[in-house]
Amino acid sequence: MNDLDTEYLILVDKNDTPIGTEEKIKCHLPNGKLHRAFTILLFNKDGKLLLTRRSQSKMLWPGDWDGTVASHPRQSETYVSSAERRLPEEIGVSCKLDYLFKFEYHVPYKNIGSENEICGTLIGVVKEPMKIKLVKEEIDTIKWISFDELLEDIEKNPCIYCPWMILALYFLPESETNILPEYRSILNAWIKDDIKQILEKSLQYHFPDKNWELKR
Repeated sequence: MNDLDTEYLILVDKNDTPIGTEEKIKCHLPNGKLHRAFTILLFNKDGKLLLTRRSQSKMLWPGDWDGTVASHPRQSETYVSSAERRLPEEIGVSCKLDYLFKFEYHVPYKNIGSENEICGTLIGVVKEPMKIKLVKEEIDTIKWISFDELLEDIEKNPCIYCPWMILALYFLPESETNILPEYRSILNAWIKDDIKQILEKSLQYHFPDKNWELKR
């Protein structure tokens, strides 16, 4: 989900078992190879989510709104360690992150390429949001948003939100139960009874064939 430079991604099977590596560009062709990725949902102490708008220089989904950071683990990295490495590279701050769940999806972007990933989802709470500094090659701008504001806008404008970000929100009710209390209080405000019902309509825009699933 970053610029498609010469970088090798971890290829995986349907069980998320590594089976080799491949160049990033080849993983993101229209029939891209299944590979490992992650997405980060970073909150402030008031429970607002940090959204980032992808740079216009991106090959896939340029200018669309994403969660905080999305990228790919390197070999020998876990979902958590890779996300903690990447976070300061994109927004200039470090933060402890914890694992929530992972999901598989395959979605095309026009006739240009696709994402075909098993995507780990991480959560964190940033202590000093004023220190955030963007890397312009990756992110155009940011905004903090509440649950109600985001759900209302996704429902109205699904086309401007990255599909994996909508999936990450959709699966929030499936989060690990042993996460820290500070995350639980935030998630309680974001896991509403109707969240899946609302987001299913938006997911239909990106996934008319419903080509996504939670991975256990």
